[in-house]
Amino acid sequence: MDFSLFYFADDADSGDRYRLLLEGARFADTHGFAAVWTPERHFHRFGGLFPNPAVAAAAVAAVTTRVGVRAGSVVAPLHHPVRIAEDWAMVDNLSHGRAGISLASGWNPQDFLLAPDSYERRRELTVEAIGTLRKLWRGEPCPEGPPGGIYPRPVQADPPIWLTSGGSLPTFEAAGRLGVGVLTNLLTYELDALPARVRAYRQAYAAAGHPGRGHVALMLHACLGDDREAALAVARPPLHRYLMTSLDLNLRAAGLPVGAGPPPGAEVPAVVARAADRYLERDGLFGTVGDALGVVRRAADAGVDEIACLIDFGVPIDAALAGLDRLDELRRGVSLAR
Repeated sequence: MDFSLFYFADDADSGDRYRLLLEGARFADTHGFAAVWTPERHFHRFGGLFPNPAVAAAAVAAVTTRVGVRAGSVVAPLHHPVRIAEDWAMVDNLSHGRAGISLASGWNPQDFLLAPDSYERRRELTVEAIGTLRKLWRGEPCPEGPPGGIYPRPVQADPPIWLTSGGSLPTFEAAGRLGVGVLTNLLTYELDALPARVRAYRQAYAAAGHPGRGHVALMLHACLGDDREAALAVARPPLHRYLMTSLDLNLRAAGLPVGAGPPPGAEVPAVVARAADRYLERDGLFGTVGDALGVVRRAADAGVDEIACLIDFGVPIDAALAGLDRLDELRRGVSLAR
């Protein structure tokens, strides 16, 4: 089981918005973590700190020397594939061959401000983008590409690619057929439902004749400490606020304009409270290292290859950075057990 760091902050009112990204990346780089993942925009406070994963990845590449630098994710239908290829070829050069890309189809109509005509065909366009991106990256003739190929030339012969899935079984199967990894989360389903999806992915991967067994990365919210109740007390209020902002995005996507987050002192809606309790008690890395080990075992039993630890959901920056030591303890404990 590999461990990585995952970022998807809302546009928090902080005087140093990217301190957690850069200091976390340095920590991951020197403590054996596999990668740092950065996301793409939602044109909303939720995820608003990261409008462009390639820009964030370039910053991570500049302050690290070993850790993977990955998009989690690029919404492929919003961009011409040449732009994706060249942006990430530059990241590959800045990082000396450490770039990786997860492509997502997108789901929220307001995200498609950049390409409104792509919304209806977003899933097909994402699958098409994988094949095109591979050709562009390798320098193979491609109708969508420039005559001389892309510049700068990437360092890696092939880009590590994942397909992002919110839990759709057909997306897991498509990733297997295409021979790419899967990046998933538990926003719409529970960890107990993951094994069937991973089995379908592995079966499709093997049936298509791809080498190896593929790669499944699972994003989990994470906030660890030395005392369970103290760690939960730190994590619960920001997690509620974070999920409220996510709910606001979903309601806006459904055409229901609402305010971003509850007003001060307002009661947290029951749906948000239930979701937060699920993450805090069962489907997240919360509490102590011992508490988190149980979740890691369940993920391993489900066939997960990597846990991408979402650390920036609103926990105060100093507390989030302090928790990295416990995440590293968890990572080392899992490595020793393996």
